[in-house]
Amino acid sequence: MIIYSRNRRLRVSQTLRSLVQETVLTTNDFVMPIFVMEGSGKKEAIPTMPGIFRRSLDLTVLECKELFSLGIKAVNLYMKVSENLKDNTGKESWNSNGLMQNTIKAIKDAVPEMVIMPDVALDPYSIFGHDGIIKEGKIDNDLTNDALVKMSISLAEAGADILAPSDMMDGRVLAMRTALEENNFTDVGILSYAAKYASSFYGPFRSALDSAPVDNKDIPKDKKTYQMDFHNSREALDEVYKDISEGADIIMIKPGMPYLDIVSKVREAIDLPIAVYNVSGEYAMLKAAAQNGWIDNDKAIIESLTCIKRAGADLIFTYAAKEAAVLLQS
Repeated sequence: MIIYSRNRRLRVSQTLRSLVQETVLTTNDFVMPIFVMEGSGKKEAIPTMPGIFRRSLDLTVLECKELFSLGIKAVNLYMKVSENLKDNTGKESWNSNGLMQNTIKAIKDAVPEMVIMPDVALDPYSIFGHDGIIKEGKIDNDLTNDALVKMSISLAEAGADILAPSDMMDGRVLAMRTALEENNFTDVGILSYAAKYASSFYGPFRSALDSAPVDNKDIPKDKKTYQMDFHNSREALDEVYKDISEGADIIMIKPGMPYLDIVSKVREAIDLPIAVYNVSGEYAMLKAAAQNGWIDNDKAIIESLTCIKRAGADLIFTYAAKEAAVLLQS
């Protein structure tokens, strides 16, 4: 049988396959999310996310040193806030001596070249577990933006490199960019969660920070009034274009694997860097399947992250970053 074009000719060996490989995954692609808690010398396992921990500030600094030595050059910070510091305004988020601010300073002192991307949102600081300030039973968009601006300036003063607003309030990128310019933080970037969907894949994350919306009949029961409807695709481009026009430097799409169609669509539409969040639910499902022997953990990690990059991601926020870095080196 004569077949002039055989695709298998370029697959006959690993060496040959590597020569024609279209997508190459490296540690330069990774951003590691980190959970920080009060105290000293503390490290708590997160049951819903095997291998992931909450750490006190001192141990967080040691972890960042190890991450950087593995080639991971950026971290995304989240705080486990004490209940007595929570309220409806989120004012602890702009406390110059707050846990987030002190963590940024400590990491910068220990690992100056590490790129620090703190989360900008009120839900860890809210008694209601929402990303916004509640007024008359609703999330008040513009009051929330005022709070996010205060938080942004405080984090920039602490030494943050790129602010990562995950709240999904309308107009917050413009408000933050204006404030940063007016306060001479012209080099501080904004990585905007432009297309963040109201997803069921965030559950393990919310248990890690105790930041799920509280059960109260007088407030929204979920985040669907501000995060995107997962039925929608075209709307994502509208959100992306608005955030770019308001001054975003990098665009985030979240979640990752179930939303690769959105990643691909946005990649075709814009030239700015795209970040994709391989979220806690995706990570937890992979780990559960691996622990049951249903999939190969190492192969599934590398394949899933490569697929995200193949779809168009420039940066991948993933809890598997450290594990993947070790695998890539080996």
